[in-house]
Amino acid sequence: MATFSLTTETTPKRPQLAHLTAQLDALRAQGTYFRLRVLDDQQAPVCHYDGREVINLASNNYLGLCNDSRLREAAIAATKEYGVGSGAVRTIAGTMKIHMELEERIAAFKGVEACVVFQSGFTANAGTVSSILGKEDFILSDELNHASIIDGARLSRAKIKVFRHKDVAHCKELLKEVANEPGRKLVITDGVFSMDGDIGPVAALCDLCDKYGAIMMVDDAHASGVLGRNGRGSVDHFGCTQRVDVQVGTLSKAIGVLGGYVCGSRDLIDYLYHRARPFLFSTSHPPAVAAACIAAFEILEREPDRIERLWANTRYFQDQLRSAGFDIGGRSTPASETPITPIIVGDGRKTMEFSRALFDNGVMATGIAFPTVPEGKARVRCIMTSEHTREQIDRALETMTSTARKMGLLG
Repeated sequence: MATFSLTTETTPKRPQLAHLTAQLDALRAQGTYFRLRVLDDQQAPVCHYDGREVINLASNNYLGLCNDSRLREAAIAATKEYGVGSGAVRTIAGTMKIHMELEERIAAFKGVEACVVFQSGFTANAGTVSSILGKEDFILSDELNHASIIDGARLSRAKIKVFRHKDVAHCKELLKEVANEPGRKLVITDGVFSMDGDIGPVAALCDLCDKYGAIMMVDDAHASGVLGRNGRGSVDHFGCTQRVDVQVGTLSKAIGVLGGYVCGSRDLIDYLYHRARPFLFSTSHPPAVAAACIAAFEILEREPDRIERLWANTRYFQDQLRSAGFDIGGRSTPASETPITPIIVGDGRKTMEFSRALFDNGVMATGIAFPTVPEGKARVRCIMTSEHTREQIDRALETMTSTARKMGLLG
């Protein structure tokens, strides 16, 4: 294998981007600057980052499908048959038979008329919101919705109203305020909120949308493969499949591969084919990605025990953390209801120091601070998977407890 080296020469710094250097210096002073950790092997419960063996509590690989042999075999077979790339955007020459098979597979799994696959969950959210609404319309969005929803709302140029987190009564007040205004109204919530792990009030928001004639949209990125029958998501969990107009999901987390998707009526999907800019202007997925995703959905249908293991591990892990005295939500932040488990530290510097100390002691758990979460609510976010063994969980818990005590984070 060829190796490459970079030569570094001392050159005068140009002043044009000096403001970026200043902001990075500020992050260093606050203790929240970070460097990317590099995974040396597979995304597994125990793996190697930066050459160090760690118990991995930072991955979205909820069901262990990232390195499942059946997904690998499907990807290899598709590469041999179709090549490594599609060579074009979907609307020109890049829609392959396997792309249509994946969309049909997801639609059948979700119990809807049609589906469109995007290059990522981010583009699925941003591309959908920005294309189905305009400047005369209104968006009512939970204050803790994902950044991709926020960006899509801004791109749509619609009027944005933010309701307090999971506060259905506040959302109702806002809907009443705009009920007689011209334009469409869209209510958006995450199915599972990515920083706190709590579940959105999907059914109650559907009731509001039914009453006020609003469009209902749910981002089920962290609910896909986790909630609902065989991992069909929060919409299925609440029995609201026929009441949610726009379902967004991801292929990059529990599904174990890459991409995002939108499910709904045939007209919705046909419209997104014509107007969603990320779909129109991005090359379609490599055949290997589509084939691996299809294999993942087949496993979801056949192996519900994976989800049962995920939840058994989650309950055990969270119970042990609470017993040790960790704040995992419910005091100053929403309580986790899913495998996303935040350990609330509060101070950003202390949070990042705790995360680094855990890594040095063999546990990978990511520190998250402002602006990803509000000031004073920094946390180390842990995510459990179905593939962690009890012995691995116990080792991680012992390390986390002893490290927190040494740092004065536990009594």
